[in-house]
Amino acid sequence: MIRRNLSYLLALAVMGLGTSLWAQEGTNDVHADRKDLRQDRRDLKNDRKDIRSDQRDLNKDRVDRNKDARDISKDQRDLNKDRRERNQYLKNGNKAGAAAEQKDINHDKRDLSKDRRDLRADNRDIHKDAKDVHADRKDARKDKKDIRHDRRDLHRDRHGK
Repeated sequence: MIRRNLSYLLALAVMGLGTSLWAQEGTNDVHADRKDLRQDRRDLKNDRKDIRSDQRDLNKDRVDRNKDARDISKDQRDLNKDRRERNQYLKNGNKAGAAAEQKDINHDKRDLSKDRRDLRADNRDIHKDAKDVHADRKDARKDKKDIRHDRRDLHRDRHGK
């Protein structure tokens, strides 16, 4: 009799221990899901912050590009005006005036070259920032999807499904 009762008690203890471990495991799942949810929300916040920052950079680069395009146009007009004046001086035989205009032409060419380089750099920056914004938006979509999945997991763990 004692052996039978002892075996029943032993079986009951093992089953109780197994049940408590299983319940504890479920609690750890909920805890882990909550932690994942917090981390995904934090990632989403950081991605949105990066998107705003990259969008500001993109807008600034576009302003710089437009300014450089205006400078190129202005330098081209100045260059054409100086060439006309130089040719007029040469036609009239004024070599000193033609030399001064040639100096101004060389200066305008350097400015034009510098503005074109700046324009290319701004276009590269615009392209790079646009890619960054796209990548950050993809990350934000992924984080939102992860949040949905974590919330679903939390619901399932709480309700034992």
